[in-house]
Amino acid sequence: MAKVKTKYVCQECGYQSLRWMGKCPTCQEWETMVEEITTPQSKRNAIISPGTEKPEQITKIVSREEKRMTVEMDEFNRVLGGGVVPGSVVLIGGDPGIGKSTLLLQISDQVAKQKGHTVLYISGEESMQQTKLRADRLKVTSDDLYVLTETNLQYITHQIIQDKPSLVVIDSIQTIFKEDVTSAPGSVTQVRECTMELTKVAKAHGIPIFIVGHVTKEGAIAGPRMLEHMVDAVLYFEGERHHTYRILRGVKNRFGSTNEMGIFEMKELGLVEVLNPSEVFLEERSSGASGSTVVASMEGTRPVLVEIQALISPSSFGNPRRMATGVDSNRVPLLMAVLEKRVGLMLQNQDAYIKVAGGVKLDEPAIDLAIAMSIASSFKDQPTSPEDIFIGEVGLTGEIRRVSRIEQRVKEATKLGFKRIICSKNNLDGWTPPKGIEIVGVNTVQEALRVGLGI
Repeated sequence: MAKVKTKYVCQECGYQSLRWMGKCPTCQEWETMVEEITTPQSKRNAIISPGTEKPEQITKIVSREEKRMTVEMDEFNRVLGGGVVPGSVVLIGGDPGIGKSTLLLQISDQVAKQKGHTVLYISGEESMQQTKLRADRLKVTSDDLYVLTETNLQYITHQIIQDKPSLVVIDSIQTIFKEDVTSAPGSVTQVRECTMELTKVAKAHGIPIFIVGHVTKEGAIAGPRMLEHMVDAVLYFEGERHHTYRILRGVKNRFGSTNEMGIFEMKELGLVEVLNPSEVFLEERSSGASGSTVVASMEGTRPVLVEIQALISPSSFGNPRRMATGVDSNRVPLLMAVLEKRVGLMLQNQDAYIKVAGGVKLDEPAIDLAIAMSIASSFKDQPTSPEDIFIGEVGLTGEIRRVSRIEQRVKEATKLGFKRIICSKNNLDGWTPPKGIEIVGVNTVQEALRVGLGI
């Protein structure tokens, strides 16, 4: 009989140790080491069976395009890269109560209404009656949507192989357990083993599986980081629980871009896609307020116009504060140093607070000029024109660098009624701007301040 062994596994990062430790040496978290019992299998007389696949020359492999399964929500299709790929495993994470189950139940209903498609919705957290209450609220009426309340992985995989549905939803992976794993459901080992088993079933039978994952207090998906490596796509469902807008963002996608973003609005009958997010982010913009500018940012293949706000006030401490929401916090002091050195604005004794309105997170260099203009506008207490848009990357020498896809940004600004765009002069070559909008090219931050603020 194999000897029973004990090990301690960190529930945050998956680090294993033979002894208990109060602090994990890998992720530096306290009280995360949990005891797990393992029974190693004997490897004596083990026979290695030959694999079913044989190596082939890459030039002789026939490539084929997988037909994607689309839903009615174009925002969801865009984030996935054009639809659901057969046999793919998609991990969806988000804060509790953000709307993950609501989104997946709506997607399941839309797939089940398509001819020849069935959906198996497996709920490990809620009973069938609770799922039925949500379905009644969302007006889910498809006869080909089946609900199963089960947490045993063996029963779940047996039901999937037997029914062969077009789509499977696991809500959530932290409630599923495998019998031959001794650790508790939701532990690192259980989550890893269950996800690996579900991935095998998805690849072998060509069934796409959506897996809901809980998130930690830092906002990352709970469990080891290798969980994100095992699946084909990782989506994060973001937004404030007390606000109606939700953002679906892809951080990993083997079948599409990770720069796409889908925007939804939570209403009484569920989530509704927002077709024109630029209008949503700008509808409450104050007219004539200093420290406010608009930038055309690219989210994947779609331009989105958002408002960047800045508040500059004298500091009462020796160390001025630099706080940013929605942008990289390291970019704010960098741009303030450029304004102080190249333009002459004395910002070293000023507190700076930067915010992107609407809860969007921007990470591209094209927003540099808009942040710099917001800081200068708030510091001088002089508003920019409400019909201006600022696009450009700011270098350390004060130069304005070109950005990509300027034509799409300009078209989006024209559609929303803006009259002037201040951007890099290098972006003016090779294309013709549309009628009704003025494109002003600048080389330095000084020129941009002269054009936008008259200083």
